[in-house]
Amino acid sequence: MADRSDRIVLVTGASGFIGARLVRNLLDRGYRVRCALRRPAPLPTGAEPVMADLLRPETLHAALRGVDTAYYLVHSMGAGHSRFAEQDRRAAGNFVEAANVCGLRRAIYLGGLGETGDNLSHHLASRLEVADILRSGRFATTFLRAAVIIGAGGASYEMVRALVRRLPVMITPRWVTTRNQPIAVADVIGYLAGCLEEERTTGGTFDIGGPDIMTYREMMERFAHLMGRRLLIIPVPVLSPRLSSYWVGLVTPVQPSIAIALIEGLKNEVICRENRIRELLPIPLTPYDDAIKTALAENRQYGGS
Repeated sequence: MADRSDRIVLVTGASGFIGARLVRNLLDRGYRVRCALRRPAPLPTGAEPVMADLLRPETLHAALRGVDTAYYLVHSMGAGHSRFAEQDRRAAGNFVEAANVCGLRRAIYLGGLGETGDNLSHHLASRLEVADILRSGRFATTFLRAAVIIGAGGASYEMVRALVRRLPVMITPRWVTTRNQPIAVADVIGYLAGCLEEERTTGGTFDIGGPDIMTYREMMERFAHLMGRRLLIIPVPVLSPRLSSYWVGLVTPVQPSIAIALIEGLKNEVICRENRIRELLPIPLTPYDDAIKTALAENRQYGGS
């Protein structure tokens, strides 16, 4: 295989919650990293910026030219409940067309866990649709399906942190009893970078989750305990995701459109149904409590509370 510095790796969504961390990790590993940005943003030393918008096909060839592997880390949840699925569909289609022309060898896509079927939330269904679109390309696509990602700056984490800080009593949808398998952001980055180096992951679909399986209620209660706060959760059967998103919007920094998508997803159990990735990439997994402690320490470091 060619030297790492001779292989161009493209990261879309390079300034985002996952992308920014991944760029730093890949640079530390010695890769030549090109960052696709919709608008100028600070990047680590050594990263190559390129202005590209997946909704503007004419901008994509310059970003993909000469690229060996591309990370697909974009989504449009902030576009609004009625628009994000269509925008994600268009973006993925534009990417596939440009990647086919430019001769991309491989894509690595981070999507969401969730069972297939008509009951899947719009957000998770859109993530699966994007995976199908990417797999229609002439390149090989590795699809990592993640549950809730725990890390400072992540929408799910910041939503829960704000709720726990500001609401000692929560009236929640009955879906708060749904099980999930949260994963530390550092472990997600480890899997993303590891897939680049482990060719046996090429073309595969893998579930990724942390070592703990718990309900969303248990997640919030343990979060509150680690913050030194008391929390009373009262599930009720009549509170809809949309109504829930309104009070989430009042007390958290998460955009209402994103809150609706995240809360709607509470009804779907998101746990790993297979663990093949652990055999190919046997990285130590971070327990939930340790992931929360790390994220809280990052919040304090950068002026949060």
